[in-house]
Formats: sequence, C-alpha cells, structure tokens
Amino acid sequence: MNERALRVLEYDKIRTKLASHATSGPGRRKCMELEPSPDINEIKRLQQETTDAVSRLFRKGSISFGNTKNIGPSLKRLEVGSALSMTELLNIAGLLENAARVKAYGRHENNETEGDSLDAIFDLLEPLTPLSTEIRRCILSEDEVADDASPALKNIRRQIQVCGDRIHSTLNQMMNGPLRTSLQDAVITMRDGRYCLPVKAENRGSVPGMVHDQSSTGATLFIEPMAVVKLNNDIRELEIKEKKEIEVILANLSNEAAGHIEDLEYDMQNMTELDFIFARGALSLEMNASQPLLNTEGRISLRKARHPLIEKHRVVPIDIRLGTDFDLLIVTGPNTGGKTVSLKTVGLLTLMGQSGLHIPALDHSELAVFSEVYADIGDEQSIEQSLSTFSSHMTNIVSFLDKADRNSLVLFDELGAGTDPTEGAALAIAILSYLHGKGIRTMATTHYSELKIFALSTPGVENASCEFNVETLRPTYRLLIGVPGKSNAFAISRKLGLPDYIIDSAKQQISEQDESFEDVLTSLEQNRIQMENDRRAIQYEKEQLDKREKELENRIRNLEQQKEKIIRKANEDAHSILQEAKDYADQTMKDFRRFGKNAINSGEMERKRNALRKQMNKTESKLALKPAERPKKELKPSDLQLGDSVHVLSLNLNGTVSSHPDSKGYLFVRCGIIRTKVHISDLELVDEPVITSKQLSRTSTGKVRMSKAMTVSPEINVLGKTVDEAVAELDKYLDDAYIAHLNSVRIIHGKGTGKLRKGIHDYLRRQKHVESYHLAEYGEGDAGVTIVNFKK
Repeated sequence: MNERALRVLEYDKIRTKLASHATSGPGRRKCMELEPSPDINEIKRLQQETTDAVSRLFRKGSISFGNTKNIGPSLKRLEVGSALSMTELLNIAGLLENAARVKAYGRHENNETEGDSLDAIFDLLEPLTPLSTEIRRCILSEDEVADDASPALKNIRRQIQVCGDRIHSTLNQMMNGPLRTSLQDAVITMRDGRYCLPVKAENRGSVPGMVHDQSSTGATLFIEPMAVVKLNNDIRELEIKEKKEIEVILANLSNEAAGHIEDLEYDMQNMTELDFIFARGALSLEMNASQPLLNTEGRISLRKARHPLIEKHRVVPIDIRLGTDFDLLIVTGPNTGGKTVSLKTVGLLTLMGQSGLHIPALDHSELAVFSEVYADIGDEQSIEQSLSTFSSHMTNIVSFLDKADRNSLVLFDELGAGTDPTEGAALAIAILSYLHGKGIRTMATTHYSELKIFALSTPGVENASCEFNVETLRPTYRLLIGVPGKSNAFAISRKLGLPDYIIDSAKQQISEQDESFEDVLTSLEQNRIQMENDRRAIQYEKEQLDKREKELENRIRNLEQQKEKIIRKANEDAHSILQEAKDYADQTMKDFRRFGKNAINSGEMERKRNALRKQMNKTESKLALKPAERPKKELKPSDLQLGDSVHVLSLNLNGTVSSHPDSKGYLFVRCGIIRTKVHISDLELVDEPVITSKQLSRTSTGKVRMSKAMTVSPEINVLGKTVDEAVAELDKYLDDAYIAHLNSVRIIHGKGTGKLRKGIHDYLRRQKHVESYHLAEYGEGDAGVTIVNFKK
C-alpha cells in the first residue's frame, strides 16, 4: 500500500491507538509495523483472530503480556555458548512465567467445547516451569544472587561474614581502648573495600597501619590497622572466590537455558503475536466495532459507519454504498458539511479492514479488498518545488492514472479545484470519465454543478450530498446517496445579513440554465425533507399505536384476573353456605332417629337430605378452581441459571432463581424478602428487555447480563493510604473482581515501612473467597505488590 495514502488517511493514528492497547514492547512494535494486506485469505485469518480475541475478552476479561521482552540477542549468545548475565536470565524467567499465566488464560472452561483460531497459538506456549523456578531460586535481583544458589557460594559468604565479624570485634576493642583519643570519630568506615578507622592527622604515629584515604581538609586519615590487614586480605580473597562461583552459577543456568533455545524463541514469538491479537480485540471493544464482510468484487456497503478518529459523542454515522449499482460516487454540498470526512471514512475503514482490524460500523457491513488505495486529499502545495495547489493535486492525479486498475480504490477531495472553474470542471469530468470507463471504484467531492449533471446523466455514476440545515446554518453531517447537494451560497449569505439587492445582482450573473438547475435541486431537497418529516410522523404514530395496544392488552389481562377472583370468591361463599345447610340437615336426621320418629317422616327427611346433597355437589362442581396456567414450554434444569427472572405460577409472583434444581426438580426462588422452595414445573421464565452494549454478554438462556470483567481493572493502587482506608477500598474492589470472575488481581501498596503491606495481608487472610496471596516476583513490583488468587 502506498505511503501517501496511509499518510493522508491518517492510518498512523490508528496504529498508535492500536499500540496503546499492547502491553509489551515487542507487541507495541508489531502494532506500529501493521500494514494493510491485499490477500483476502490472510485478511480473513486476521479478522477471525480479532473476533476470537474479542470473544475471550468478553468472557474472561483483559490479559497482560507485560513481562514479554525481546530476548533475541540473549538467545543468539546462548547459541554460541556464552553465559548470560543476571538481567538476561531474569528476562527469560519473566517470559516463561508470563507464558504460564497466558497459557492458563487460554484454556477453555469445562462448559466450553468449541475451540477458536487462537487455540493453536496458546498450545504452542511452553512455560518451562523448572527452568524459570531454578532461575528465580538462584537470582534474587539484577545485582544479587541467592546464598542458596550453590553450597560453595553459601560457604564462601559464611566465611566472609565470619571475617567481617572478627574485624568489627577487633576494631571495636581498639576504638574503646588505647586509640579512643586518637580517633576523629568512633566509627568503622570502608575505603577501597577495606575496613578502616578515622584517625586524627596529628595522631598518625599512634596508630600503626596502612593509610587508604584522607578527608578533604586533611584533618582525618583513614587508616587500616595492622591488626586487621590479614583479615581484610582474607575477605578480599573470599570475594574473588564469590565472584568466580557466581560466574559458575550463571554459566550453569545459561547451559540449562541453552537446551531450550527453540522453545524460548517460540514463546517470545507467540507471546508477541498474542499481544498483537489481543490489542486488536481491545481496540475493537473501545470503538464498539464489528467484523466486516469481505469480497473481491469491489462492493462497499457501510452501515452506520463512524470515522474512528472523531470522538464518539460528536461523530455522525453515515451509510455509504459503492460498487453495486454504481462504481463512481460524486459527493457535493457546502463547506464544512462532512464531504471530506465521508471520503476519509471510506478510505480509512478500507485500510483498517485489510489490516485485520474491526471497523466502527454495524454488523454485516461489507468491504472490498483492493490492491491499492489512492487518495488525493488536502492541500500539499510546495514552495520549494514551486508547485501551486492545483499543480500539487494534478501531480498526484497523474501518478494515480498511471497505476490505478480495477483492483484499486481512488479518492478525490475537491477534484479540479484551484484553477479556472470552467476548465477545472471540464478536467474533473474527463478524469472521472476515464476512471469510470476502466471500472475503477472512485469517490470524489466537488462544488461544481457540471459534475452533478454528469452524475445525473451518466449510467453507473451516482450523486450524493451532505445534508445542510439552511435555517440554522449548520450541517447535519448525514450523507444522502442519490440526491445532489447545493452549495447554498445565496441562502447562507442572506442569513448572515448580506443585502438582498446584492444577492439579486449575483443571481443575474448566473445563467438561466444554472439557476433552473439550482431550483430543481432546491425542490428536490424540500420534497426530501417533507418526506423525511412525514416518515418520522408515521413512525411516531406507529409507536404510539403499539404502546396503546400493549396497554389495552394489559388492562384486559387484569380484568380477566379480577373476574376470576370475583367468581372464585362467590363460589367459595356459596360453598360455605351449603356446607352449613348440609351439616344442619345431617344433624336434624340424627336427632329424628335418636328420638324415634316414625319411618314415613324419617324417609321424607332422608329424601330432603339427599336433595340437599345433590344441590351441594352441583355447587361444588361450579367451585372447581382453575388450575394455575402452566408454562408454554416445560423447563429443564439446564434452562435455568442463577439470577434468572421467573414467575411462580402457584403464587402468582415474580422472583429470582437463587439455587440450582436438585435431583427431584426442586429449587429455591427469592420473591422479594421471601425465599421459597418450588418445583421446576411451577416456573416459567420471564422475558427481559434486550439491551445492547459492549459491556453486556448473552447467556445460554438468552438473558443479557453485565460483564463486569470489562470494567473491573486487574489491579488496584492503594499507595499513600492508611491501613483502614486501604482495607475499606480493597473490600469493595475484591468483591467486584470476584463477581467479575477475574482469576487474580494485583494490589499495589509499595514497600515503605511494611505496615500497610502487613495490614493488607492480615485482611486477605480473613477473606473466604481468597484462595492464596503472595508478593510479586522480580519485575512485577517485588515486595511492593501483592498478587491475590481467587477461589474457583
């Protein structure tokens, strides 16, 4: 892709935004070297990787590749058998430890059966845990090797400590003994790595020994007493042995690392590649972008496309088509109306799409794959080369015409401007006709009416305009395809206060044909605005009708429920009355039998009692309560998730699922402050409104939930706070991080006196959802950072 197109379309700014999302030095360099590709297969691979990275970021949250450093020079030295320094070995350990974390991040959860395009890269990572562990065991920092790195080193350092203790003991005895009055200060100092005493210059003869230094005033001499010369010599010899032993340790570690050169190289390359891929995914989330469809037929169809370098709250989405019914689009309209932005949006989104980046447009937007994009945008006149505005534009256009073919996209801003309008319009028509004849996809902006007529009268060429509100003198930045635009010079001038007689005089200067054409454009614009207003009015009325229809349905449903309650209540009252009557009749029969009434009267009474029982049974049949309405679809345990909204049919209440169904299908549902146990057959899912946001994810049941992992940072900074303040802030942060399903977080508390670190560790020890915590490793903050791992 030619550098001039990348520059004028501001592709470098996109690369800078992309690099800001990379977390490692090699990853940022790879982002800054990103170039559009003309190979559709490679582009599809890059786009799929970006999509899979976005999916993983939604599910698992952000990931850091911060310890990935360029270890290429170190690997070259290992290949030739050289020993690495402590810094180089620590860089290798940091790479391997980060590779282990990234590999764990890349593993799929138990409920994730389908893989993606990133699995192969994650699988190639080799953490080499024994090697990184051994390096960390032996090397504490860039300038310190652990005592336990080898038995010999431990023994040497023990001897150095013993000699040092003997020297201090001897010198302390001398300071507290006969040399007390000869010393400038009662302290032991070091000069050239040897222990000395500060002796007054006038008492030089009273302290036998070697002079190593003197103060700036000459009043103090730093003398190594003869009594400790041999001990100092012993320490120097031991230090030489220590240095040689450290060299042996580093050589052994280097030899162990040399056995894994290929694995280390793969780790560095794959970690850099993953950092690059996840930076593309993070940029997609930031821009609320989507994966475009790709074709090689020259079709461009952008839906609600936004220029990625304009702030979200200011940019106006536009719809652009090119390459289907027409291959040449001529955009007209007033200045500052958005013509150039529309041109740059098409060019920049094309470059982004061919670079494997998602584009800020709605789903199913389509981009064509071009071998080259040529753009003549802006004024690049050159004083040194004596080129005017017109000359500089024409120089670019000449180079375009020589190289452009059917696989090219050509963008012109104000084609033919900077010279005589008549000649400029004629040249513009000739250039566009040439490109149109070769079938080259072209988009141009202009003010010339001749080009509007050319678009209206030429098949395969279409007009477009940037909408402008004459009443407010402000552009709306909407792109209208199929409608030629007006310059609105006269209307704008009148609104700004130019006298009518001057405007009338200006109108007399233009030809009758031009005036008629402008009048036609005005009429078309007025009709379009009227149709747009009518469409909005119809849409509003439709929304109102839908709203009233829903309200009516709700009222009918409420009336039916009230009717059923009233009938049920009436039947229950009737049942109660008849039951009392039946009880009374039964009691009467018992009384008659007990008092020995004659059989005739008893039979008559029995018939009356039977008749009363029949009436009772008839009433009871009317009282049969309607069973609660069952769900339209029988729910299965897999259909319910914790937090789902459900309706309990038997209680006629809405609630929230708070436990999974047991083996018999019973589960707990929270309805307000009540927690009740119900059977799954007594539940139906409650439909929830669909919410669209980059911070929402969709569950297997179709419900939409917030993805806190997109908003919760993987680390918290409590530097400078008291223990109480830090714990209060940490309490809420850990809850949010645990709910967001973060595996681990970093707490930055600094080293200081250690009081804040101890207070935080005491607090973490009491948290049930914290599985473990430990101080960060070298390169991650050391004792100033605590890593917290949550329970799964």
